Amino acid sequence: MIIMLLGPPGGGKGTQAVKLFEKYKLPQISTGEILRAEIKKGSELGKEANQYVSKGLLVPDDIMVKIIKKRIVEKDCKNGLVLDGFPRTIPQAEALDEVLKGLGKKIDKVISIVVSEKFLVERLTGRRLCNKCGAGYHIKFSPPKQNGKCDTCGGELIQREDDKEETIKKRFRVYQEQTAPLIRYYRQKGILKEVNGEGDIESIYKLIINSIEIN
Repeated sequence: MIIMLLGPPGGGKGTQAVKLFEKYKLPQISTGEILRAEIKKGSELGKEANQYVSKGLLVPDDIMVKIIKKRIVEKDCKNGLVLDGFPRTIPQAEALDEVLKGLGKKIDKVISIVVSEKFLVERLTGRRLCNKCGAGYHIKFSPPKQNGKCDTCGGELIQREDDKEETIKKRFRVYQEQTAPLIRYYRQKGILKEVNGEGDIESIYKLIINSIEIN
């Protein structure tokens, strides 16, 4: 079974992918992670990709598709996988379909985790990280005992650039622009399910499982 998760940055895809692995034992294929792994290994594909990454450029679709294909054929993906972060565009989706077809596979379910910009801003702008030990907090949902200080080591709590409102809104707009065509693409194939991503982790997880297991 191949499951794809769609959702904006910070929308909870990674958390749900981990829970899907625990239930189905399907590895999470995160494009960022496998791209970094390929570059670190120094493979030919990694070297090609690094020519773009090192300059802050997007890795071309053909290279990304080759890296995805290389990962999909590994032993742990024999029974399926969870795709997180790829494809982002229609050409990537079409290329992925061709790769899977050549391997005798197909995407079984596409789960779109739907959240509003307002919800995302509230969730992400409240996140804080300790600059010493890396412990995570949220000023509303899991605040530290002392404002601005880590409970564990007393380090200063900082806000990442990615968690600032302007950055979140920009990334959300880009996601919507890129993903709207993808949602139509997979809906036309009859494999798209949308779930409300504004609840708690367990509630969202149950909605995803229902979407996967109920036709």
